[in-house]
Amino acid sequence: MITPNPIIGTGIHAIGGVSAASCYLPFEKVKNWPWGIFWMVQALFAWLVMPLVIGYFTVPDLFKVLSESPSSAFWPAFVLGAIYGFGGLSFGYAIRNIGYSLTYTIAIGISAVLGTIVPLIINGKLIEQFTKTGGGIVLTGMVISIVGVSLCGKAGFMKEKYLALKQGQLKLHFNMKKGLLLTLLAGSLSAVWGISLEMGNPISELAAQHGAGHFEGNAKLIVSSLGCLLTNLTWFTIATVRDGSIKKLINVNEIGKKQYLSNFGLSALAGSLWYMQFFFYGLGHVKMGSFMFASWVLHMSMLIFFSYIIGVIMKEWKGVNSKTYVSLIVALLVLIGSFVLMSYGSYIGEQANSLG
Repeated sequence: MITPNPIIGTGIHAIGGVSAASCYLPFEKVKNWPWGIFWMVQALFAWLVMPLVIGYFTVPDLFKVLSESPSSAFWPAFVLGAIYGFGGLSFGYAIRNIGYSLTYTIAIGISAVLGTIVPLIINGKLIEQFTKTGGGIVLTGMVISIVGVSLCGKAGFMKEKYLALKQGQLKLHFNMKKGLLLTLLAGSLSAVWGISLEMGNPISELAAQHGAGHFEGNAKLIVSSLGCLLTNLTWFTIATVRDGSIKKLINVNEIGKKQYLSNFGLSALAGSLWYMQFFFYGLGHVKMGSFMFASWVLHMSMLIFFSYIIGVIMKEWKGVNSKTYVSLIVALLVLIGSFVLMSYGSYIGEQANSLG
């Protein structure tokens, strides 16, 4: 029997946020490998190796659970995971057109809203969840978190613009029409991942019956991940074969054994960090009790929060003016306020449930 504790759940979501925000840092050290090869290796670890290894050690009778999973949960989770795979592709191309800050802000904002609201609508619990004790506070926290994400995006855009002018560029060269279209697609498909995990809940319940306890979510994560893996491996296998870069993955001597092992290890680390965000997402999710629906927006907000914190630590904000820095600090404080509200609303709601 899992005892809900939204405060602990929020803390675990924070650990997942750190993992999510840092998962692409290893790519900075990858040398002489194109993006497609890096992505293929990290995809194998993010959506195959890590889910199966962690699932095997945390879910008793894992393969029996998967084989007995109801098809009404298994296939929707798998297909939605595959659809989500296109979100990552769109995200990467969007950054090339309108920059990191705008892409992240718009995509994550859309994902946070749709990934939370759509499952509630599908399950017919939209009004019920927000009108029960603590629901109004959680809703307020969710709205404030979206505001905080938007303010972070504004601060990031101000940073890029200021540094560009400082370096002698008259303006940022963005393709807004193409970039916004790709970002809207990326955000919508990113939300599909949250919906995929929600659709896979019966698989988690089956894992719990087999004694998975707090790790019950690791079973459904395998199903969604396999769908995502299918999309990404298909896309990048075709792309790297067409441009000839697949040789750098097959031929160790192409870049030297030492560099190859380094690149492979860094790519594997990136994929492992990506997976760990949802490992902790699953642990935090079950701790949220009857307010599990808030997990997705909480996770997305944590991701944004810690990505900007890591950016500051990595000195990406070095040299910006005080106005830009103040904008960032205000945005981060707004996000912290939203975390507190969502945690508090979930906590008093769970307290009311235990008394009732």
